[in-house]
Amino acid sequence: MTGSKTGARVCVGAIAGAFGVLGEVRLKSFCAEPGAVASYGPLFTEDGARKFEVTLMRAIRGGFAARLSGVATREEAEALAGTRLHAGRDRLPALADDEFYHADLIGLSVQDTGGAALGEVVAIHDHGAGDLLEVRLPGGGATVLLPFTREAVPTVDLAAGRIVADPPLGLFPESEGP
Repeated sequence: MTGSKTGARVCVGAIAGAFGVLGEVRLKSFCAEPGAVASYGPLFTEDGARKFEVTLMRAIRGGFAARLSGVATREEAEALAGTRLHAGRDRLPALADDEFYHADLIGLSVQDTGGAALGEVVAIHDHGAGDLLEVRLPGGGATVLLPFTREAVPTVDLAAGRIVADPPLGLFPESEGP
């Protein structure tokens, strides 16, 4: 599940636009089980100003046609395009020891196996071939995409707020690599 921290909330989906003329939306789920997005409700906008009960109507290409409470017209649905929907953290299932919500990884410091600082996780990307951690280098500015595999990231220590990485040679400036 992807997303970012918003207090005690995790991003579980986004509205891609209107679907039809009766106020339905195109809903993209960020959940491991896409249809579970409706079961974590109510879902909130990122700022928490609005909340919606979600009813999935049917699967469509790239997500679901869905109804949101309080949205009755195509214009209201169109106005929500691009809105990310967040669920209360307490509504989400517990994970196995080697699984993580993407929101938990954002903000963690990244160190190499010798303890040298490599940066901080600022985002997680999944373009279909596996997750990539976007790591902002010390001093800000430039970022590096680190494969989120057991080989490249042998340790994730949420309690300590850090990731130990063994990046491929040359991925990070002045990185010794394996």
